Amino acid sequence: MEIKNVKAIITGGTTGIGYEIASQLLKEGAEVVICGRNEETVGKAYATLGSKGIAADVSNEQDVIRLFDYAVKEMDTVNVLINNAGIGGTFEELANTDVKDFQKVWEINVKGLFLAGKEAAKIFKENDYGNIINIGSTAALKGFAKGSSYVASKFAVSGLTECWRAELRPHNVRVMQVNPSEVITPFYEKMGWTPQNIEKKLKPEQIAHTVVAMLKMNDVGFIPDAAVWATNPW
Repeated sequence: MEIKNVKAIITGGTTGIGYEIASQLLKEGAEVVICGRNEETVGKAYATLGSKGIAADVSNEQDVIRLFDYAVKEMDTVNVLINNAGIGGTFEELANTDVKDFQKVWEINVKGLFLAGKEAAKIFKENDYGNIINIGSTAALKGFAKGSSYVASKFAVSGLTECWRAELRPHNVRVMQVNPSEVITPFYEKMGWTPQNIEKKLKPEQIAHTVVAMLKMNDVGFIPDAAVWATNPW
């Protein structure tokens, strides 16, 4: 599709990957609505970007419905959903994994993605056209120690992507997934981690570039999945 025709909702669009995707789309003439849970943060982000935005918790169905109603009102329609909102939770050994933390990760990473996809599907089926890009992770491809909550949620993202793709292709809806490896974003600060070799690791710009490139392909085809790795992060 031509990026100037994009009318996109980007969940988790106030920082990191979501913010950069919004920035790159806007520079090429797209219309964008971002969302995040904190009203003040959302306001600062969309003011800086020059986009539109609204505070919404993707794990809350009424918030998601309100997000889509707002986006349709502001842009006339929606033809792209970037399902980017997500959290890491606590990385613990299985025996020490807290059930509440496990559920919180799933509420955002899986339920939130599902709710946004559900509302997008209604519009896209009616219009017989649309694009969904789910931001997964290389953790959606392979598990690792202490990753039960996060990895399980990202494997679920892959499962949802495959289901939606099979269901929505007859309606001219492209369902795609991007699986980034380690990306330097505020995710680290929230987790209390200190990343190493920052200059050699992926930045949000590379993931946003991938998303924009996937959307730019002529609608006759699509890229189902794209894993993005740093060349030499060590």
